[in-house]
This record gives sequence, structure tokens and C-alpha cells, in this order.
Amino acid sequence: MTAQIDLSLYRPNVGVALFHPTDGRVWLGMRHKQEPPYNWQLPQGGVDEGEDLETAARRELYEETGVKSAQLLGRTEGWLTYDYPPEFMGTKRARGYLGQKQVWFAFRFTGDEGEIDLAAHGDIEFDAWRWGALDETPELIVPFKRGVYERMVAAFSGFARTA
Repeated sequence: MTAQIDLSLYRPNVGVALFHPTDGRVWLGMRHKQEPPYNWQLPQGGVDEGEDLETAARRELYEETGVKSAQLLGRTEGWLTYDYPPEFMGTKRARGYLGQKQVWFAFRFTGDEGEIDLAAHGDIEFDAWRWGALDETPELIVPFKRGVYERMVAAFSGFARTA
């Protein structure tokens, strides 16, 4: 029997896998001023009180990448959770959260790469970006988020294939 997770102890969050318009790679951002090896991730962020999850995903995508031109492909079902490690004493843990609960969205980028602007919002999340393989993302992310990334990759692997 699996123990139920108290989702109220997890900060609501959305993640975005932005797929290249033609070849199925995903957009990867190098986290601002974070040293390797685990300094790449996909866009993600918190959900505002009362905010629709897809709206939150589009807002976070724009704030972190400047991208507005994106077609919805799909989303994960239910919440995917991860716990903050004990040494993670950031503001989110201080507010009483054990970790984050996420819904992931897959979008196809429909714009021109000139639209990508890492300073679009003013609060810089990423120093650089590149297109990469979806299945490489779990190895690039900090270990405590890896399980969620593996489940996201499994859910979105069909979008990574080209026709």
C-alpha cells in the first residue's frame, strides 16, 4: 500500500517543455549564475493564487524566455512532486513547503528564434540557452528534481519524435 502525499505541503508549480518547431528537440536554459554540473533546466515556476495552470505555464515561459509563440501539445496528468533536500533552506522551504508539486506542459515553438529574450521580464533566470534532446534532461537537472523530469520525459516522448 502506497502512502498518500499531503499535496497541501507542496508549492504549486508548472514546468514547460518547449519543443523545436521542426526536429523535436527541447529548449534548455542554463540557470543564472549557477555552477555546473547541474545548471541546465527547462522553464518552470510558481502558480499564482487562482491562476489557471496553462495560463501560469504560458506566463512562466514568457517571463523566463520571452517566448509567446507556442502551440499547446499536451500536459501531464495530476501533480508530480519532489521534496526539497534538507540543505535547501531557501524562502520556499522557510514558508513551510516540503517541496513542489508540478504539472508539466508541452508546447511547440511557433515563432522565430529572435523572439527568445532571456531578459524579457527583467528577473533573469537563465544566462544562456540551447536546443537539446528531451531524454538528456534528467541528467542535466539537480538530482532532487530528477524523478519528476523522468516522468515528464516519459509523458512527452512522443512529441520528441519527428514525422
